[in-house]
Amino acid sequence: MHSHSPRLNGRCIVCGAFSTSFFAGVKDRDHQRCSACQATFLDPAQRVPPDEEYARYCQHRNHPEDKRYRRFLSKLSDPLLKRLPPSADGLDYGCGPGPVLACMLREAGHRMRLFDPFFYPDPKTLDGCYDFITCTETIEHFHRPAEEFTRFDTMLRPGGWLAVMTCFLSDDVHFASWHYRRDPTHAIFYREATMAHIARRFGWTCEIPVKDVALMQKPLHTESMYESIRHRKNLREDVTKRIESKRRAWQKHALRKLLAPRVQPFS
Repeated sequence: MHSHSPRLNGRCIVCGAFSTSFFAGVKDRDHQRCSACQATFLDPAQRVPPDEEYARYCQHRNHPEDKRYRRFLSKLSDPLLKRLPPSADGLDYGCGPGPVLACMLREAGHRMRLFDPFFYPDPKTLDGCYDFITCTETIEHFHRPAEEFTRFDTMLRPGGWLAVMTCFLSDDVHFASWHYRRDPTHAIFYREATMAHIARRFGWTCEIPVKDVALMQKPLHTESMYESIRHRKNLREDVTKRIESKRRAWQKHALRKLLAPRVQPFS
């Protein structure tokens, strides 16, 4: 790692807090750390261009018949399937060129749709609502994670599940040699605490059933933070309208009283 002048109070791309500072520089790649949510992310100016990103993804060789890869994905699918109702509607977000997880979940009786900005880029998929969303080995590639998680909250039905799998950062000492950091397409690294922070932001629950997997559930009846904000805004607007209506009614009443003919008392 090389030394670097700390850049304080930058805005975190995960939680939006103005609480980031320089964390580590490895060769020509600088990383920031947010003290609020504990996310660590690459300097946006140093991300690989989309054509290089696409070329690397095309090197992935994931096939439904690959038993080792299925076993790897079962770290997420096994605990998720225990929580899903029968015949649920799911979205495999960031599925890549070989959507093996979607295949496994279809085999378990669930309806699956696919989205990937490079390989399955149908924007209509993002207009749907889902009982669960899976995101395996994907969130580390996000360039605008705050927007992505907000989109998940919008697409999830009440009581729905967001299931993510990524390699959680747990060892700062060996960050420079960490295999996950060395992948040039990995732009952001999460801790378990980061996932809990994201869940709190939207009012979700969060559990870590196994290493490197987080299952987050949207509440059935309570509002998300953004729904709550919209609701409060609507209430404020309604109260303002009622106050204005009463003010106008009072002005009309006062004006009628002022213009009304005065009756002389009997002598």
